[in-house]
Amino acid sequence: MRWSKILTLAVILVAVIAVALTAGAPLPIFKDNNWLPWGKKITLGLDLQGGVHVVLEAKDTPESKVNDDAMNRAVAILQNRINATGVAEPLIQRQGSKRIIVELAGIQDPEQAVRDMIKPAYLEFKTEDGQTIVTGKDLKDATEGRDGNSGQVMVNIKFNAAGTQKFAQATSQNVGKKIGIYLDGVMLQNPVVQEPIPNGEARITGYADLDEAHKIAIQLRSGALPVQLDVMAKTTVGPQLGQDSLASSLKAGIVGLIAILVFMVVYYRLPGLVADFSLAIYALIVLVIFIGIHATMTLPGIAGFLLSLAIAVDANVIIFERIKEELRTGKTIRSAIDAGFKRGFVAVFDANMTTLIAAVVLYYFGTGPIRGFAVTLGIGIIASLITAVTVTRWMLHLTADTNLVKNTKYYGA
Repeated sequence: MRWSKILTLAVILVAVIAVALTAGAPLPIFKDNNWLPWGKKITLGLDLQGGVHVVLEAKDTPESKVNDDAMNRAVAILQNRINATGVAEPLIQRQGSKRIIVELAGIQDPEQAVRDMIKPAYLEFKTEDGQTIVTGKDLKDATEGRDGNSGQVMVNIKFNAAGTQKFAQATSQNVGKKIGIYLDGVMLQNPVVQEPIPNGEARITGYADLDEAHKIAIQLRSGALPVQLDVMAKTTVGPQLGQDSLASSLKAGIVGLIAILVFMVVYYRLPGLVADFSLAIYALIVLVIFIGIHATMTLPGIAGFLLSLAIAVDANVIIFERIKEELRTGKTIRSAIDAGFKRGFVAVFDANMTTLIAAVVLYYFGTGPIRGFAVTLGIGIIASLITAVTVTRWMLHLTADTNLVKNTKYYGA
């Protein structure tokens, strides 16, 4: 019986160490930033990998007024434009009745990204006398490409059924005449119609490269913004600053964690050692949850995780103090463990639930970084409660059943 318990403990220790070595987040304090496989799956937020935070405000114009419907359509168009560029985990949300908050992480040129994001992108085809034939509303699709013969960069556009009919009629009536192509009031081309175009397809040339054509195609596909958006505030975080913030946070966290682990072993001895392995299991559980929900890690999120770690340690401290009191009354080690967990559970549960309620309130009423802090704190609290009450208790029972340590002084008594 004793050797089976010892074997179980050994397997647990080996498993925790093995998983910990392959399941961490990327640590920039090492030269190879991606040496931990699971760490590659964690998305870093704006403050950790750099990017831009923008506050946009809608303005009334003679052509359009700001209302709830226009704001919702503006948010949808911004989402389409940004998602098409491949930016990972963008944050786009309304703030009040006229403002939109946008956060883009990991972009190389924040200034250009903001300009592309709020560009009106109003497409028009006009005849020589200024009559508008079709607009962006008649557009079905727009894609960038190259001419197969000349290699010229262009944007291929295709009209919907109504646009195809209008374009076919206009080109039939204007053979030998020019039809201008305008984007946001600026003429891009003014080609001569050689023959009627019945298939509703056209192309716009004159771009420097495919990247420029790609951006224009994205703006055309997403449509024109229903209202004018002005930049009210903009904060740019450089990639190096984000990496420095991450490195500093991780170094501080590692130093604090080592101090906690050493303290637990020195002061509580065997239970402290068990608690250290429970904390490792707790950290792995939180990490797996973060990966599973595709969480974006930010500095406030790291702060929430570290705070939940402190709460997990506090839970173990409360229970271990109760165990020490039970041992001083003359109880056996196993009886003291059972009594300590039973009498300490109420205090642990109360402390965790009050903090969890605070996290829920922060998430409900907060935005952006505050919500990130609340999410990591809430996940950490639930995971810490599970590990402190179940994992730590089970492992302490295993150590007691081995009979390798019979002297109560090794339990801190």
